[in-house]
Amino acid sequence: MHSKPLRIGMIGAGFISAYHIAGLHEAGARVTTLVGTDPEGLARRAAQFDIPRTTTDYREVLADPAIDAVVIATPDYLHREHAIAALEAGKPVLLQKPMARSAAECRAIIAAAQVTGVPLFVSFMHRYLEEIEHVRPLLDQGVLGRVLSVRQRNATPGADWAAWFYRKESVGGGVLLQLGVHGIDLLRHLFGEIVRVRATTALLIKERTLADGTVVRPNAEDLVIATYEFASGLIAAHECAYAEVAGTDRYRMEIYGTDGTAWLRTERGRLAYYAPAHLGGPGWFAPDIRAEQVGLRQHRHFLDMLSGAAPPDHSARDGLASLLVAEAIYRAAEHGDWEEVETP
Repeated sequence: MHSKPLRIGMIGAGFISAYHIAGLHEAGARVTTLVGTDPEGLARRAAQFDIPRTTTDYREVLADPAIDAVVIATPDYLHREHAIAALEAGKPVLLQKPMARSAAECRAIIAAAQVTGVPLFVSFMHRYLEEIEHVRPLLDQGVLGRVLSVRQRNATPGADWAAWFYRKESVGGGVLLQLGVHGIDLLRHLFGEIVRVRATTALLIKERTLADGTVVRPNAEDLVIATYEFASGLIAAHECAYAEVAGTDRYRMEIYGTDGTAWLRTERGRLAYYAPAHLGGPGWFAPDIRAEQVGLRQHRHFLDMLSGAAPPDHSARDGLASLLVAEAIYRAAEHGDWEEVETP
């Protein structure tokens, strides 16, 4: 518990802002200022969460000595500008994934954090899902034996609330950078460094109609099928799609080891594993996974890192690493062969 609620400036009032604001409030902080570009949408979001102040100029938040830290959830093409400005203003930053549009932009943000000494974290919400925290000890304890291969899927119909999602110049890519980075980070989080990749990318849906009737003609991929080789020798298959009517429930992961198998977010539930030696016999076991508290868990960790109650994580480095994997995927798709992943 924090003796005094931290006061947070929320830069960005779009779709993902509700997740961050709710999580921060549940964790004991208060979002006291909300920044957005659409006055009507800004007013609605502020009223939804009883946020006392709004502004269309993010620099007002950075100049406010009453703001303890900021969450940046603006479109990807603004991340570098907003994050560097916040760090130079002395405001600790939680930056929505993807960290930026390119590894070069990520490095510029990290350099600003190093020069200023101001804390920088990147938001990878899937790390905080309960089944992920449940499966990690199984992996650490060798319950599944040596993990040989993994299958991961990230799939949705595609964002229907903003055209910039489908512009390569705004995002740096397509579905891989918007959705696939969740999977890249989760695989690295559980299994270590990805050292080389092969991949195919495609743009299957050439025209989309958004919820407000806007017609968009994407110029970046909406399907990626990638193969990863990890430093451990593990092989993973990763599919990312913005072209599925049903898609996945956040993700789907299948882990195959020498002594067992674990399935996450599949038809067997949030988590089920088959490990006869560990369980004392054949059969699948599905642990009781409580209702999701991902927003609370993530933002409580963020606040604990700010207060010193928890050590800082390496999410900024991981944000860069996810972009380096993505850039290797794009090179592999272009060249049709294995591509080495640059070390962050």
